[in-house]
Amino acid sequence: MDNDATVRVAAGDGPRATITLANPAARNALGLHTMLELIKVLGEIGTDPSVQVVVIDHEGPAFSAGHNVKEMIDRPAEFYDQLFAVCTDLMQAIHRLPQPVIAAVDGVATAAGCQLVATCDLAVATDRSQFATPGVRIGLFCSTPMVPIARAVGRKRAMEMLLTGESVDAATAADWGLVNRVVAPEDLAAEVDRLADSITRFSPSTIAIGKVAFYRQDGLHEDDAYELTRTVMAANAGDETAQEGMSAFIDKRHPNWPS
Repeated sequence: MDNDATVRVAAGDGPRATITLANPAARNALGLHTMLELIKVLGEIGTDPSVQVVVIDHEGPAFSAGHNVKEMIDRPAEFYDQLFAVCTDLMQAIHRLPQPVIAAVDGVATAAGCQLVATCDLAVATDRSQFATPGVRIGLFCSTPMVPIARAVGRKRAMEMLLTGESVDAATAADWGLVNRVVAPEDLAAEVDRLADSITRFSPSTIAIGKVAFYRQDGLHEDDAYELTRTVMAANAGDETAQEGMSAFIDKRHPNWPS
């Protein structure tokens, strides 16, 4: 990891792992090596059965300012192909991860940084946070960020962000569906804890089944989406976790989730 690729991981905090973007001097830019490190970390977390939820937070006033523009000047075409392929791999790694991922945002999230927030399963932001896709201002349209952002906020709102490059405040981001919650800065950690705790009460295998199915059905025609989720839910209903959960419900007791 070089000076432009600073990622810190804290695991073992109960069932939660925290990934911190820790390069505030570079506004937590998603340089190539940073993204590769994030992919590596996510791969390791994904195979750790003790982790039930992942939080991505940051140091400094920027969650992430997006790609490192300095490393994108006068590079060969192969570099740009690699850069955006790795960015795509990172975003898809988050969706493939069996654990839910929560973005904890206290500052600006722009371009690929905004893409990262939109890609996370859930997001909590402070009321001083700002979101933007300003690539159009430097001649580099935010084409890959538009994928998760449009799916989160809808076509017209996404196009407004993409075509104008203007910032969206936290309240608007919540109203549009880009983030789930908006809180005061001093309440961010507690709200993320509350959201994480509400997830870790349930069976990790059930959460993983649901998360994978959600992203597989997203964008499918309704008939195909129902065909997929019907088979997933039928298999889920017969597994030992669902059987224990349904039996506990009938018996009016807390379930003892299989490990």
